[in-house]
Amino acid sequence: MNRNRDTSAYWASFVQRWSGVVLALFLPAHFYVLSLSLQGAEVLEEFLHWTDMPVVKFAEAGLVVLLAVHLLGGARILTIEFFRWAKWHSNLILLAGGGALTCGLLFLLRAI
Repeated sequence: MNRNRDTSAYWASFVQRWSGVVLALFLPAHFYVLSLSLQGAEVLEEFLHWTDMPVVKFAEAGLVVLLAVHLLGGARILTIEFFRWAKWHSNLILLAGGGALTCGLLFLLRAI
């Protein structure tokens, strides 16, 4: 197995895989928040008030970026596998990264 860590493909794969790990670690917290709605509207409303803090908005934007990185990185891999666009590989990496950052920025602009 060739593990040339100097290539953009290696780092794109690295980021895409670790974004999946971080998203999977976030899921229990997400399910906990969803369970708050079962405890009553006032409990959920109290938590939602906490999420209005700027630091939480930035963390949510980070999650959106991670989700977009994971989604667009997977789409990049599928594109290469099914369409054999290996010559456009570096362009697909830039497109996935730029798209992910754009998603996070749009979310942050909407949230603030």
